[in-house]
Amino acid sequence: MNLKELEDKTILLFGKSRAFSSDEFASQMRFHKINLASEFDDSVALVIEGKMMTPYEQKASNELYEKKYQGLEFVSIDVLEKELAKHIDADTLLMSLKLSHDKERLKSFLQNSTISDELFFKLLKMYSYRGEDFFENDDNRDVSAAFILRFYENIERNHNVQYATTGFMHLVSQTKSTQLLKAISQLEPIKQNPKIEFAIAMSIWCDDAMQESFFKTNNPGVLEALSQNKNLKPSLIKEFLKDEKLGRNVAKNIKLTDELFELFKTNKIGLALNESLTLRMQEELLSYDDEKISYALALNNSIDEKILNLLLESTNEEIRSAIYENKTTPVAILEKAYKNNEYLQEIAKNENTPVEILYQLQLDSRYARSVMENPAFGKYIQQENIGWQM
Repeated sequence: MNLKELEDKTILLFGKSRAFSSDEFASQMRFHKINLASEFDDSVALVIEGKMMTPYEQKASNELYEKKYQGLEFVSIDVLEKELAKHIDADTLLMSLKLSHDKERLKSFLQNSTISDELFFKLLKMYSYRGEDFFENDDNRDVSAAFILRFYENIERNHNVQYATTGFMHLVSQTKSTQLLKAISQLEPIKQNPKIEFAIAMSIWCDDAMQESFFKTNNPGVLEALSQNKNLKPSLIKEFLKDEKLGRNVAKNIKLTDELFELFKTNKIGLALNESLTLRMQEELLSYDDEKISYALALNNSIDEKILNLLLESTNEEIRSAIYENKTTPVAILEKAYKNNEYLQEIAKNENTPVEILYQLQLDSRYARSVMENPAFGKYIQQENIGWQM
């Protein structure tokens, strides 16, 4: 569709506009010098089928279509509105909204799904939540819902999340867009919802600038979350090393290189929990012959089988127990322990335990709860669409 070709021509709209408000749609028509008709006559060059068409309009549209009157073209309102959105001058619109302080028009554009994400983010900066939460009043609810609807993946599977604060949490976990994370982090109600801020700080898509900003807040909760970011900025890594607890978080979560491995040797227990350890790194940590380090390795869900077998030779019950609960432990080892009636509580919790064994353990009240809380067993039950056996 070419709007220039419609200049000084007349279009017939059946129903209503969808993305644009009625007033905004009419304004756009005037701006592009397109005449808008509500009844058909010989001047009509194009028929637009909008939303909420009345039975009368639907009948009139069908009759015109069947007659193919003078080669008349029919277009969905969605096609026209997408074309209108492409031609919006962002600077002119932003200035107009700034001068008019027209909150309703601003909100209308924020709810318009056809405008670009770039324009949406610019408009969003102009909206004020007035110190209230995401869904605390009608205006905030509409804007928040529009935000979630625009960016939520597979929203059709979870419509309710559009009107819940958890929708923003889901967005943070879904997205790989730094721009989207930044936009969420700058929303006023974030301060009332620290869990969302923490989730952003932990995201690997949180860039250096946002990480620096989070670090400067000196907020304990934010720093705790940031220290768990696997893609932490190098300069911040050194800052976190000054704090034992936060330093251990970094040692555990950072994506390791040989250089970082050497740097964190002062926090070997944290390193032993890091799932990006190479076999060489695991071997070196095991060579220290320290039970606390070995126990941490036994808890590591990315432990190499070679190291795992060496840990199984330990006489330390905590280490052996951790191995039998570790989902990396091979099925053969778990099956052998089951046959020998050993470490059954740990096996009941292990996601790698064969479902046949879990069914048997479920029959024993001592292990039933552990089996029911086992994510692998829960997933199996859902897939098979069967109830719990009690």
